[in-house]
Amino acid sequence: MDMKKRITLELRNRSPAEIVELVVDNSRSADGEVEGLTDQFTELEFLSMVNVGLSSLAKLPSLPKLRKLELSDNNLSGSLDTLSGKCPNLTYLNLSGNKIKELSSLEALQNLKSLQSLDLFNCEITSLEDYRESVFELLPQLTYLDGFDQEDNEAPDSEADDEDEDGEDGAGPTGDYDEEDDEEEDEDGSEGGEDEDDDEEDYAQEEEEAGSQGQKRKRDVDDEGEEDDDDEDD
Repeated sequence: MDMKKRITLELRNRSPAEIVELVVDNSRSADGEVEGLTDQFTELEFLSMVNVGLSSLAKLPSLPKLRKLELSDNNLSGSLDTLSGKCPNLTYLNLSGNKIKELSSLEALQNLKSLQSLDLFNCEITSLEDYRESVFELLPQLTYLDGFDQEDNEAPDSEADDEDEDGEDGAGPTGDYDEEDDEEEDEDGSEGGEDEDDDEEDYAQEEEEAGSQGQKRKRDVDDEGEEDDDDEDD
């Protein structure tokens, strides 16, 4: 499927301005250029064009909010200067599996001041002597190159971070919840005690009423007996 048709399908009857993430991996670019993307994708933050046959980025539209760009497994060897003009707020760029051979090809990325992570796996440039040191020197804004910082510390996994944050956030409310439970249990206990007292009072009252009714019934019986005696006397 060609890239333009794939983008139309991905829209799903939405306007380009509504799209925040767009994935067109494994679609095909007829002439090695970006097709189907326009300046109307003003809210796009994540774009993935993996293995689409790109050899140039010259027709990439202006994407001011784009932060993550996946371009792995294409045929790019240069023309990266387009990125600084069209995607000035990029923080993550994946160029692994392309035909980037020279350090000079990356000079255009110096203008991407927000770029924090760059991947160049399986590019010929990685075989250069002092490759990592040279790239970090050329692009001082970088924190991670090929998933590791300058001290060879691995980049944190974003999903793992989210889980940790969720766990920490979850732990806080859980503790608060337990305290509230204890308070509620105490309140329930005191209320339960009051209910028991009320039940005892009601029971005592019923006993008294039952006793008085018993005495009344006894008096009634005695009265009837006296009346019977009077009748016998007559």
